[in-house]
Amino acid sequence: MNGNDRRTLHSSVFRVLVAIVNLLKNKMSPPQLIMIIFFCLIWIGALFLSLPYSSSNGESIGLLNALFTATSAICVNGLVVVDTGSVFSTFGQVVIMIMIQVGGLGFMTLGVMVAILLGKKIGLKQRLVIQQATHSTSAQGLVKLSIYMVLIAFAFEMLAILLLTVRWHSEMGWGQAAYYALFHSVSAFNNAGFALWSDSLSSFVGDPIVNMTIVALFIIGGLGYIVVVDLFRKRSWRKLSLHSKVVLLGSGILYVAGFLLLFLLESWNPATFGDLNIGERLWAALFQGSTPRSSGFNTIDIGSMLTTSQFLLIILMFIGAASGGTGGGIKINTFVVLVLATINTFRGGSQIHAFKRKIGVDTVMRALAVVMSSLAVVLLVALLLTLSEGMLEDHFLEVLFEATSAFSTTGLSMGLTSELSPLGKIIVTVTMFVGRLGPLTLAFALAQKKHTSKIGYAEDHVLIG
Repeated sequence: MNGNDRRTLHSSVFRVLVAIVNLLKNKMSPPQLIMIIFFCLIWIGALFLSLPYSSSNGESIGLLNALFTATSAICVNGLVVVDTGSVFSTFGQVVIMIMIQVGGLGFMTLGVMVAILLGKKIGLKQRLVIQQATHSTSAQGLVKLSIYMVLIAFAFEMLAILLLTVRWHSEMGWGQAAYYALFHSVSAFNNAGFALWSDSLSSFVGDPIVNMTIVALFIIGGLGYIVVVDLFRKRSWRKLSLHSKVVLLGSGILYVAGFLLLFLLESWNPATFGDLNIGERLWAALFQGSTPRSSGFNTIDIGSMLTTSQFLLIILMFIGAASGGTGGGIKINTFVVLVLATINTFRGGSQIHAFKRKIGVDTVMRALAVVMSSLAVVLLVALLLTLSEGMLEDHFLEVLFEATSAFSTTGLSMGLTSELSPLGKIIVTVTMFVGRLGPLTLAFALAQKKHTSKIGYAEDHVLIG
């Protein structure tokens, strides 16, 4: 990196940091702060990745490609327009890894740790921002939760690093094995899906250690820190919170269903399971059945899967992981609430409940708003990509897959990402940003004021169905 590059970078970063500080001084709501700071962090990462020093050949990858990659990393998505392992230098890969960790843990969680180390006091406004960022129901105990989040992430990542280093050292030496283990452990736990191999983890389709380590990381990260902390504290199903029970049961059902359906479907597909023995098929089905929950890694070619399997992945990606975790989608808890509300309506019940606990109408309405707004975003993005990429009707599933993957921050692709036009890259970049923040959070952030009607209207009926 020459002197001019350093001065330009330092000047740009300084201006961005000053802008962040000025924004923090204003009276902004927590969702607005989250949106603005995420936006600034993305641009800081893009500036670093656009430097020639971040490229393996010493030439800049261009601001648009850098912005796309930075957004994908901060939003822990995993979609890439250039190959991470061959195009980026070690410096560029480390920048991506840092952005993944910051995006997964959340900037406020890391900020709390820095404040504690510096002996600073966490004020009410900071607690409200942490509450919004972690999807907590209460502003109490958030500092302790933030500490737990960091400790949990580092503990699981360190364990995975040790396992993967031992597994890979015979193939690439201890130094490179440790680096690859570090990168993929951070990427997996934060559900980012970035890999240093061009075919993701396809070379390890039947490897028990790699499969179990990576799957365990992104499942734990996807469950959410609130659930993990609740499990660690209570250690009893009966004592767990309703949120934890809903997430664990809903996730378990979807993981088992995804595994069984993909194993049955792809066993008839010679393009994916044709050259695999029974053991490798089981590992492949387990991995692909779990990864749509927002991981982004793959051990078989997604583009070669059956159309039915690809559509199943779209459904699983749209549902996503749990609130408060490192994954995306509408969240499994949101999906379960709407399923319970639907079942309750069919039964003619007046009360929505689960595990002998009542679920409030406001929770159901919020879940409905999340699903409807998310569905609208995915369909709109699919429509825009169809126009920008000039895709014919026989490629619509590929476009819908890409739109869902970008919004749900999953990172899986049927091959369209690397072929996106400049306009397509911008559309997907914005989609990843919106998907990470969530349509509802974004709407709250952009809303200037809350309007409460002072007029009470007479109730009437609208025909349904």
